[in-house]
Amino acid sequence: MEDRKIRVAITHGDTNGVGYEVILKAFDDPAMLDLCTPIVYGSPKVAAYHRKALELETNFSIINKAEEAKDGRLNLLTCFDDEIKIDLGQPSPEAGLAALKALDRAMEDYRKGLFDVLVTAPINKSDIQGEGFHFTGHTEYLEAKAGDGKKALMILMNDDLRVALVTTHLAIRDVAEAITKPRIVEKATIFHQALKRDLRISSPRLAILALNPHASDEGLLGTEENDIIRPAIAELEQQGIQAFGPYPADGFFGSGAYARFDGVLAMYHDQGLGPFKSIISDDGVNFTAGLPLIRTSPAHGTAYDLAGKGIADENSMRHAIYLAIDVFRNRQHYDEPMGNPLPKLYHEKRDDSEKVRFTVPKDKKQ
Repeated sequence: MEDRKIRVAITHGDTNGVGYEVILKAFDDPAMLDLCTPIVYGSPKVAAYHRKALELETNFSIINKAEEAKDGRLNLLTCFDDEIKIDLGQPSPEAGLAALKALDRAMEDYRKGLFDVLVTAPINKSDIQGEGFHFTGHTEYLEAKAGDGKKALMILMNDDLRVALVTTHLAIRDVAEAITKPRIVEKATIFHQALKRDLRISSPRLAILALNPHASDEGLLGTEENDIIRPAIAELEQQGIQAFGPYPADGFFGSGAYARFDGVLAMYHDQGLGPFKSIISDDGVNFTAGLPLIRTSPAHGTAYDLAGKGIADENSMRHAIYLAIDVFRNRQHYDEPMGNPLPKLYHEKRDDSEKVRFTVPKDKKQ
């Protein structure tokens, strides 16, 4: 396995939010540069503005292409030279366009193999909309740009709780129609594989949440549990995936039952993320599983209310970087045995009666 520092691409996100603050604070600790080679996709002028406004001392080196990135320093890659107005704490289409330019440049470099993992600072999903971005969030954008036909799965996680979503950025009125047996099976299967390959959990246990209150009270409050969710769980069990439920979300989280499982699959965004953000501290991370590209992000948003005040906590950004590095290494270790499979010791031979028997090759006989 190649012994080198992992290259971590970091997109600067919404330029009026806390993206630069948490990035600069995270790399104020020199130990972070011992773990990886960071490449921030953004604007030196914007970064300098934030650093001065926040009275931070983190140094960075300006580069024009990823190939110029050096170990032992915070590399800031220039994605655009335009002067843009910075209005800390305020949404603006200009800030959204700056976020998109960084994302698009990072995707170009990903396709060239110029970095190993991606960490994204938060964007404003409304302001980034426009030519080149017609998605409801990072997850959907990355699935289209870097999925190679694979489906993405949003997982919010820390060491104690991992919550994945069947539906992500979808209006509540559309959720019930989007909950189907194939979709639950697909998302749970991706979740199961991510727990094994990316997080190295050998035999994951999944909890599947109900859609309706009280898991529908045997059909009194809806039919999705009996018609869709329970059959999906049965199919997962047939595939050898340990899946249990469906559990009513309120009692499941309120009682602490989540602690008995390696992952929780929620039916919709707020069902999973509301409890997650109430339970976890400041180390939560958003992990996009299921794609060839490893992508993580802080679990918080643009935090306009904190922008420019110097009080944003960088812990979630730091843990997002840690997780991206861990997943990269875990995938290497998980995939390594598959790279050189053992040669077949037996081959099939048919006799005149067409009965199949197996013979040991001559060079393998004792």
